[in-house]
Amino acid sequence: MTGSDFGISRRTLLRSSALGLVAVPALAACSNDGPTLVRPRPKLTHGVAVGDPRADGALIWARSDQPAKLIVETAATESFTDAKRFTGPMLTPDADGTGRVRVNGLPAGQQVHYRVTLEGEDGATSEPITGVFRTVPTGASDIKLQWSGDVVGQGYGINPELGGMKIFSAMAARDPHLFIHSGDSIYADGPLQESVTLPDGRIWRNTVSEAKSAVAQTLAQFRGNYAYNLTDQNYRHFNTSVAQVVQWDDHETVNNWYHGGLVAETKGYSERSMDALATRSWQAFHEWMPLEPKEAVDSRLYRKISYGPLLDIFVLDMRTYKDTNDIDNGPTGRIFGPEQTKWLIEGLRDSKATWKIVANDLPLGLVVKDGEQKVTAYEGPANGDNGAPSGRETEIAQVLSAIKANKVGGVVWLTADVHYTAAHHYSPERAAFTDFDEFWEFVSGPLNAGAFGPNPLDGTFGPEAVFVHAPTVQNASPLDSFQHFGEVLIDGKSRELTVNLCDATGSVLFSQRLAPPVR
Repeated sequence: MTGSDFGISRRTLLRSSALGLVAVPALAACSNDGPTLVRPRPKLTHGVAVGDPRADGALIWARSDQPAKLIVETAATESFTDAKRFTGPMLTPDADGTGRVRVNGLPAGQQVHYRVTLEGEDGATSEPITGVFRTVPTGASDIKLQWSGDVVGQGYGINPELGGMKIFSAMAARDPHLFIHSGDSIYADGPLQESVTLPDGRIWRNTVSEAKSAVAQTLAQFRGNYAYNLTDQNYRHFNTSVAQVVQWDDHETVNNWYHGGLVAETKGYSERSMDALATRSWQAFHEWMPLEPKEAVDSRLYRKISYGPLLDIFVLDMRTYKDTNDIDNGPTGRIFGPEQTKWLIEGLRDSKATWKIVANDLPLGLVVKDGEQKVTAYEGPANGDNGAPSGRETEIAQVLSAIKANKVGGVVWLTADVHYTAAHHYSPERAAFTDFDEFWEFVSGPLNAGAFGPNPLDGTFGPEAVFVHAPTVQNASPLDSFQHFGEVLIDGKSRELTVNLCDATGSVLFSQRLAPPVR
């Protein structure tokens, strides 16, 4: 039979593309009573993801290729016997077909099987996608979390010859409970070409899409960057099985952005306002990532994730509230802003958890310049003067002093951003500023991007690089061995915390064990 044997006629429905929902033909079958619209079944286009878990549940994210209702079922086993059903929102073109629903009322500290389907306007359902996540424990138990950042940067995208971004499969194989995505989840300012010739003559291959073929300036292009990353099967598999806590940094918008800034004329942007780009970027980020802005302190991003009696995670936003990059040597400065600074100080003071992880999307003591020509322009808190706190360092000093004054123990800082991995120990005995207790900061990344480093350390807070794994040649490709993720293990009995710095295969390059703070 042919299509004409069924009397096929054509109408238009919304379907998906990498840039959003677009029009393609739908089918109408003819009968004696005239044509009847046959709607294609809705489809989950980019997998599913889990975010911000709690003791009784988590957020479940998905995207549909047409207007459809998000349905999630949860159960104790993969048979889905006695499943609980949660009806989420309609996924519509207004949010690029994306949406999320918080499932709740589940038992604490348990593995949960979930099944996601879409229900179309005519009642037709999609093929399901299943996954697992763990609810937060209410008693002391073993915890395993990972962190890293920097995905599809410096022109290195999804390489089909390598099987895609295999680092996500290596991470999933270690079966973490939680993943902190430390920022640069996309490179909106990093278009891709089908091939990149490396300095030694090797060829890096990329799959490409329309949205990744130019710098992102429109909302559709920002959305398309997230869509591109989720065409990778390793990333999608990871998302189905590991709950995430996500941050943003600069490349979700444009390199080194800050409020009031302008993109350089040489970068190929017709829209040079960083504020305008950030507004579009912010919308796409919240549409495509598994978080709910209403659950953040500022209804945007910074928030605390309580993970049982052994762990609280303080998720920072060191991008939205910071001042301009070229005034970081003044007597004061902003990296958190006063409200976030107060929230962090009070949250750490009031935390009853044994360990307090601060997820800082910019390193504290690494000097990161904003352009080689601007000798006084810096991207993060450190400004390279090695002296008393100045500029943005003044807010870091305020937080560190409060931690000491409030006798808060067990604070560990985790970051990414600089595209190598390192372990930094900070001590007042080496520092220009001494009103703080010693602490550790661990750096990891990139996940799939060019590798750089190491960066110089600013002596204001007395950091020492105890371990560094970085390339000798800048912008080393992912074909080399400088892609990284970090891992934190908390022992439920001893309460010891161990940090492993791992490469893309999952091999541990460095390990540091920390004793629990004295109560």
